[in-house]
This record gives sequence, structure tokens and C-alpha cells, in this order.
Amino acid sequence: MKYSFIAILFIFILLSSCKKEQNPFLVSKNHVGLLTDSTKVMSLKTVFASDSIVRYKTDPVLKIPMNFIEIHEKKGALLLTLTPKNVDDSTSTITNIRIEDSRYKTAKGISKKSRFKDIQSAYSISKIDNLISTVVVSVNEINAQFAIDKTKLPANLRYDMNIKFEPSQIPDNARIKYFFINWY
Repeated sequence: MKYSFIAILFIFILLSSCKKEQNPFLVSKNHVGLLTDSTKVMSLKTVFASDSIVRYKTDPVLKIPMNFIEIHEKKGALLLTLTPKNVDDSTSTITNIRIEDSRYKTAKGISKKSRFKDIQSAYSISKIDNLISTVVVSVNEINAQFAIDKTKLPANLRYDMNIKFEPSQIPDNARIKYFFINWY
């Protein structure tokens, strides 16, 4: 009886010590670091307790309404730009996260420093949108969009807004300008 109690206690201690901690820079379909798709605006002070949170409601120069929240490290580096679902609602969840810091990576190693070739080899591309100054590569598997600056494309592809881009038209070495995770 004594040995079975010790064995059970040992197994309990072993299992409780195996608790896996969340990587604060891992990006997936349902979380970005410590944020999840159900994190509320009012929880940001808890989630980013050691960081600075800056909320913008109006552009100071143009006086147009804006609704985004920047997360900065205490040293000043910009980590994330968040867009809440509803303006001025602390119970609102986050719908869009722009990854600003290259330490944030997907499970397959894609970060802000990655190239188009890396995205293409890691994920199935869902669609490519042709915008004014960027090409946006969507990956539905992780609810992500990767923006590539059109200056990284051949000159004949930069200015025609009617081009339907194919992955083969984007150079392998084109760097990601920024990327977003969307939770609708």
C-alpha cells in the first residue's frame, strides 16, 4: 500500500511538472503569442502587463476616426497593432492583428523576415490580391495575410491593377513587408 501511494504521488508530480507554457511569440490560427481569438480589450492590461499599451481613437493630424491599439515593449519597440471589433467597447474582442516584430513566428517558422518562397513552401496559398502598393498573399490555414511590396516585383507587374497574380509571378526572394492575422 505504501509503495502504491508513493508511485501515484510520483506520477502526479511528474505529470504536473510537464505543464507546457505558451510561447509568447508563436502565431497560429487561434492565437498570437498570449492573445487568443476570444481575448477582450479589457484583458489587454493583464496579457501585456510588462508592456505598454497605446490606444488611438483619432488621427491627430488628419482628425479622422481610427480604432487601433499598439502594443510596445517597455523599451519602446512596437510588437503588435490590434484592431478591436467594436470601437469604445472594452468587452469587444480583437479582429485583426498586424505583426510588427520579427520574433513572432508561425509554427512553420514564418515571420516578418521571411520571403515569399518560405510562405509558399510552408503553406497552401488561398489567394493573391493585387492592391495599389502591395500584393497580399492569403493563407486560410492560419487566417493570415502576408503583404509584399510591389517594388520587389518585376517592373511590368507593379502598376497594372487588373493583373490576377499567380504564385509563379512573385519572386521567391520577395520579402514580407508585414503580415496580419484575422479573427472574424
